[in-house]
Amino acid sequence: MKAIVCENYGPLDKLAYKEVDDPSPAGSQVVIRPDAIGVNYPDGLLVQGLYQAKPNLPFVPGMEAAGEIVALGPDAERFRRGDRVVASMENGAYAQRVLVEEAACTALPEDLDAGAACALLCGYGTAHHALKQRATLQPGETLLVLGAAGATGLAAVQIGQAMGARVIAVASSEDKRALAVSEGAEVAIGYDDLRGDIKRLTDSKGVDVAFDPVGGEAFEAVSRSMAWNGRLLVIGFASGTIPQFPVNLALVKGYSVVGVFWGAFTRKEPEVFADNMRELMEWATTGQIEPHVSERAPLADAADVLKRIHARQTTGKIVLVP
Repeated sequence: MKAIVCENYGPLDKLAYKEVDDPSPAGSQVVIRPDAIGVNYPDGLLVQGLYQAKPNLPFVPGMEAAGEIVALGPDAERFRRGDRVVASMENGAYAQRVLVEEAACTALPEDLDAGAACALLCGYGTAHHALKQRATLQPGETLLVLGAAGATGLAAVQIGQAMGARVIAVASSEDKRALAVSEGAEVAIGYDDLRGDIKRLTDSKGVDVAFDPVGGEAFEAVSRSMAWNGRLLVIGFASGTIPQFPVNLALVKGYSVVGVFWGAFTRKEPEVFADNMRELMEWATTGQIEPHVSERAPLADAADVLKRIHARQTTGKIVLVP
């Protein structure tokens, strides 16, 4: 089979598209023939050796795959060959066959597209966990979403709207801001006068919850624009700059800075993660949220897709198709 292989940590264009051995399931493992493979910002960090974890080399990147089960280990009990599932994993998804533990699989509703299902994992999963468990977002609260046209940002916009919040989207271009509004934001603004715009749009109160996958200068502006009892969610650092936080702001403004690490959450709280996935699947099938799959690219183009994501040149969710 063909797969994308990281042979050495380094530039994204050094990823190899090559022939590797087909996987053979053991124990409770299953093999999925994917119809869609999710591409996520952290995949590129892993390949460059910049993520919190460093897999042993060589490895196949990718954390999401959705498709049909084609083989089962002798101890697999929940699924049968031919079942459609979506699976979350630490790596291994950028391949024509994906080996994963049966416990990491969720059954796909018949009418849910495989690409949309991939979006529901890392992107929507992160946003949902952040807003539900970490921020306990309440109806009527004001939610600010940075990077609102990206896969995770758009998910936060949609989920925030579904949870009854007033959503203010922040994006870098008119087209991206229009997309965020079309996906549920009440209003969309840019980064040029972020602090002033937040003050204007909240009558100087500040925002109750801020969802920040960007970091850098934007984080600094938001850290000075939080409401009393607010929650500033640290999602990631797409700007490339990890900001320094003046902790006196949390004291005098009475708000919390809350870290969100979805991957660790799925491992440490698997039952809560499973409940979250069931809720997201229900919301997707009933139309409360609608994952925005902006592009379907060939598996061989994985390096190019990752480079564009890291350059912040994409919107919504991109999936690879083997």
